[in-house]
Amino acid sequence: MRTHRVIDDRFMSRALKSGGYRTQKSAVEAGLRHLVQLHQQGRLRRLRGKVGWEGDLEEMRRDSGG
Repeated sequence: MRTHRVIDDRFMSRALKSGGYRTQKSAVEAGLRHLVQLHQQGRLRRLRGKVGWEGDLEEMRRDSGG
């Protein structure tokens, strides 16, 4: 998708340097991937304590050799 956005030069410069990105496109794409990942992690965290579990974790660990 082609798009055009005005981004603060100082902010873009910091993003390029801190991430070691060569292009603005790569920095923006990395930022978007990171944002999506954070939201997915948040969704998983909200499930904590809501998923039923039947099993013996210690037994599973012994069986797997780990």
